[in-house]
Amino acid sequence: MRSKYCIFAPLFNKKNELQTSVAMKKSIFIILGIVCVALGAVGVVTPVLPTTPFLLLAVFLFSRSSPALNHYLLHNKILGKYLSNYFENKPVPLSQKIISIAFLWTGLCATFYFATLSNTVIVLLLLVGLCVSLHITLLGKYRKSKKP
Repeated sequence: MRSKYCIFAPLFNKKNELQTSVAMKKSIFIILGIVCVALGAVGVVTPVLPTTPFLLLAVFLFSRSSPALNHYLLHNKILGKYLSNYFENKPVPLSQKIISIAFLWTGLCATFYFATLSNTVIVLLLLVGLCVSLHITLLGKYRKSKKP
């Protein structure tokens, strides 16, 4: 039992415990958000790693922990356009879709050629490639209906 005369009592009251847990949660969210931004940035130049899901997760994490980092990410010259196009449901230009799908299949074909893979892994990669190609093809096709 804590004594009310203990010099460390103020360090262990409920308010400070709550502040510490909130600060720790914010710190963890910021670190995870930075990792997600890094993975999303790598995904911009590599066809196999997706960009948008990592950036969306980073926006979620930053919105819960750091408004400044959230604002910076949403207004970034390079990564911000991915997010604004996604949030505004803007259609992806056909040329960008073709380039993305070409990079995806070039990377997959290089993997098939240079790596020794089991038939199961090849089938899984083909399935993922087809699903990602379909997703890229359908990006921005369906607009949200505006309410009158």
